[in-house]
Amino acid sequence: MPVTPAEEIAQRRLMQEAEGELARLREEISVLRRRNEHLSALHETSLGLIDRLDKEELLEAILQKAALLTDTAHGYIYLLEPDASAMQMRVGMGFFKSQIGLRVSPGEGLGGKVWQSEAVLRVDDYRAWSGRLSGKSFDSLRSIVGIPLKYRGRVEGVIGLAHVEAAKSFRDEDVAALERFAGLATIALDKAKLYTDARWELAERRRAEEVLRKSEERYRLLLESSPDPIVVYNLQGEAVYVNPAFEQVFGLRREELIGKNIDFVPEESWPETREAIESMLSGQKIHLFETKRLTRDGRLLDVQLSSTLYFDEKGNPAGNIVTLRDISAQKNAERELLRYHSQLGERVAERTAELAKANSQLAQEVEDRKRAEAELRKREKELKAQSLHLEEVNTALRVLLKQREDDKKELGAIVTSNVRELIGPYLDRLKKGRLAAVQKTLVDILESNLNNIISPFTSHLSARICNLTPTEIRVANLVREGKTNKEIAEVLLLSKNTILFHRHNIRTKLGLRKSKKNLRSYLLSVEK
Repeated sequence: MPVTPAEEIAQRRLMQEAEGELARLREEISVLRRRNEHLSALHETSLGLIDRLDKEELLEAILQKAALLTDTAHGYIYLLEPDASAMQMRVGMGFFKSQIGLRVSPGEGLGGKVWQSEAVLRVDDYRAWSGRLSGKSFDSLRSIVGIPLKYRGRVEGVIGLAHVEAAKSFRDEDVAALERFAGLATIALDKAKLYTDARWELAERRRAEEVLRKSEERYRLLLESSPDPIVVYNLQGEAVYVNPAFEQVFGLRREELIGKNIDFVPEESWPETREAIESMLSGQKIHLFETKRLTRDGRLLDVQLSSTLYFDEKGNPAGNIVTLRDISAQKNAERELLRYHSQLGERVAERTAELAKANSQLAQEVEDRKRAEAELRKREKELKAQSLHLEEVNTALRVLLKQREDDKKELGAIVTSNVRELIGPYLDRLKKGRLAAVQKTLVDILESNLNNIISPFTSHLSARICNLTPTEIRVANLVREGKTNKEIAEVLLLSKNTILFHRHNIRTKLGLRKSKKNLRSYLLSVEK
């Protein structure tokens, strides 16, 4: 049977209504399923967290359960620092694993805002939120939520969870579940804190007991190893402990003394002993009190006695500890010292007389030494006068030497003047005459040598190159005059090769062998 258009429209409307109802039922089922998952998770979490006692493990478990409830892999837990000035990120996962140790103040970032407001805070886009922490590393965060962990009316920490995907966000039922979860987490943390405190207190008590035990062992070892006799009395005067040194010094066995009064005080020492006991019971300490005590074999010992009270746990006197030191040898030595002291007086008198005699001799020696010192000072004055006389003689000699130098200079000037006035004109006339080349050269050499006599060149040359031979000096003079090797050979009647040999020796002796300096230039510089 064909369907009319009206029936077709009605069927479509019914199908649309059925699909809408089906979608609504699916959404309600989904919500109920998520709520059931949250409740199941909370139940499992409460059972799992309550059994955890280690705080660090508990924090990790809390964060993992919270992340599981909200289907995220990114979260952190801040805890309040002891001084309550800041919160520190103690655990982190996902994005926040690299932020562990981060500190925030009240109102700083999401954790600081939750701490300050003591309320849940949800941000849909952290990147655009005005209260975000600065830094590009936080730009990847999108939806984020923070829940306070409250205990006894104070925020002790903050649980934070985040998504880095733009499509994900935290729903109202997620926030509600997290609030309930935070309450359970706070209870678990409080239990862990109580457990930690109890464990610390137990450990401290054990340490204290161990310290007390070791202290008792040390004190017992000290008493046992002490070289001085030690005895411990109760208030009734009965011995409760004696050390090995006590047994050794007094010859009494421990088994004979424990629980009894020790009868080793001689009759003549009882008055001072009773007085010392009364002083001790009044709160005074007995320190190095000298008295006497008897040994088993009847020997009388000189002893130094020190005693102090000890108290029970309520602070009441429980007895006293007595330390004795055998000073019999010391007392015997003191008596011997007194005997020697009387003998020493006589010896001192004798020694004083000897010292007086020695002092008299010493005084005589001092007088002799004073006379010797006076004679020495007189001799020093004479030597000083002689020194002044020598200085005056030296001054006179310096004046004479200066006068001699002046005379030498004056004589040099006279010689120079005579050569130039008496010999120079005749040389000029010879040079103007008709002379052969050799004769003319000899005249030039004669004039040059005369100039050398009256000039400082020869003395300069001798001072600097005193190791030249006479022939080398003549060759050097001719080189300085600008003569060639051939001319020098003709003048000195030598071969040219001999002149070259002498020039080589001159350069070597003058230190010019490896130098490119001209020999004539160097000789002219020597003259200057």
